Amino acid sequence: MTDLHYDITGHGPVLLLIPGGAGHPMGLDPVTDALSAQFTVVTYDPLGLAHGRLGEPVADQRVQDWSDGARRVLDETLTEGESAYVLGTSAGAIAALDLFARHAERLRHVVAHEPPCVGVLPDGARQQAAFREVCEVYRAKGPAAAGALMTAVLEEREAGELPEGQPLTREEELASPMALSLAHVIRPFTAYVPESGYSQARLTVAAGTDSRDQLLYRTAEFLAMDRKAEFVEFPGGHLGILQHPAEFAERLTRTLLGDDLRS
Repeated sequence: MTDLHYDITGHGPVLLLIPGGAGHPMGLDPVTDALSAQFTVVTYDPLGLAHGRLGEPVADQRVQDWSDGARRVLDETLTEGESAYVLGTSAGAIAALDLFARHAERLRHVVAHEPPCVGVLPDGARQQAAFREVCEVYRAKGPAAAGALMTAVLEEREAGELPEGQPLTREEELASPMALSLAHVIRPFTAYVPESGYSQARLTVAAGTDSRDQLLYRTAEFLAMDRKAEFVEFPGGHLGILQHPAEFAERLTRTLLGDDLRS
């Protein structure tokens, strides 16, 4: 059983935050600071990249391992009989959906922000193949070419000519959270299709206003309709949590607390 890595800030009901990418919580301090006025924010770091493990070997990731780790974090941070709010964004949203499906007894309300679980779509097989191609381009040409192709996939347009580049060395890859995501997270996570069925917890699926007419907005809308969940727009785009932290935190707080919002 692997060690758990997480940070805690603030006071109030527990809000578990599961970052995207390779799970590195870099750049999240502004949003956690804003949320800490209303919540005890528990920021999960699945691979421990912000806790001294950046540069160590990383294997291909499993959604279930991230969500099992998240459940263990909740076991350590929740008091007996208490349930938690959860926000997952991007890859973290997929882990949050698996947590919702398999460990709902510790959950109160889950918000999944732009989960790239494109397999739920009617054209899901084609979209999953597009993400596999992104990973293949990364291996052949490096992160710049893979990033250009992924942007085109997310915007649902032709990629055009990709920039030339070279694959990273193993040492370079292990030092880059984005490269680790391309190497070990994107393929297995975009292959994941969330389980459906009854849950005692509440689910909200979210997408950014700047993502309208893009793939993950379409995925979020479809998933919300298919799972009979609430659909909510958040400020910004796929990286809205980083680019608009105060506005993102306000929207999340009102989504979770509603009339119970403390002044």
